[in-house]
Amino acid sequence: MKKSLVLISIVSLVLLTGIKWVKLTPEGEKVRVLNRDEVTSCKKLGSTTASLVSKVAIWDRNEKKVKRELEYLARNSAASDFKDQQADTVVPASEIDNGKQKFDVYKCVNP
Repeated sequence: MKKSLVLISIVSLVLLTGIKWVKLTPEGEKVRVLNRDEVTSCKKLGSTTASLVSKVAIWDRNEKKVKRELEYLARNSAASDFKDQQADTVVPASEIDNGKQKFDVYKCVNP
């Protein structure tokens, strides 16, 4: 029991200290994040939903890190799922809710 409590404490501490779990792929690096009014001349290709763990035990993860990692997941998804359509932009289409966020996917360069 004592070992389990120590292990849970260590894992929680590691998660809360900001270790970056989501990595941006080389393809995802080519996809940018813009806001809605910056994509008026772009072609909408579809949407994607990113999700991750936003709470560890009773602690919420850092909001900025969750936001950044959701953007990384959306960028990675746009790059792979819309590869044939050459997606280059994602736009948040919803608020973050329990570690989940919807993004619209666009092609803005030579749409």
